[in-house]
Amino acid sequence: MYGLTPFERRALGIFNAFNACDNDCGGKSSGYVSFKTDIRDEGNKYIMEAELPGFEKGEIKLDVNGDTLILTAEHTEQKIDNDNNKNYICRERSYNSYQRAFDISEIDVDGIEAEYKNGILYMILPKKMPKTPANRRLVIK
Repeated sequence: MYGLTPFERRALGIFNAFNACDNDCGGKSSGYVSFKTDIRDEGNKYIMEAELPGFEKGEIKLDVNGDTLILTAEHTEQKIDNDNNKNYICRERSYNSYQRAFDISEIDVDGIEAEYKNGILYMILPKKMPKTPANRRLVIK
């Protein structure tokens, strides 16, 4: 898969490319929690499906930075339980943050489409059309 080489974030904030044959579409375990993605090549486009269960659409961000697509999902959840016998309040907070980056140097960025439903982010990533040289006659000086 040439146009969507996944990257993984390291502790120093440096993005490193991995071989597409590795597990998890190129992501090796670095201690960071990640999410699963499936990427299909459909000729003139790639279809990417990313599992993000429990997230609301507004908690997911897609940013293009040069030739890199950065997918970030982040949310906080607060739960309060009351115990009427002891007037005890139990407060638990949960914070989840995921981030992955993908090389999109061969993708037509203006044509990217994304939809989130049932915990899955679906993305259509059209491939750039190869430029063909224009036919013209050159003038001899």
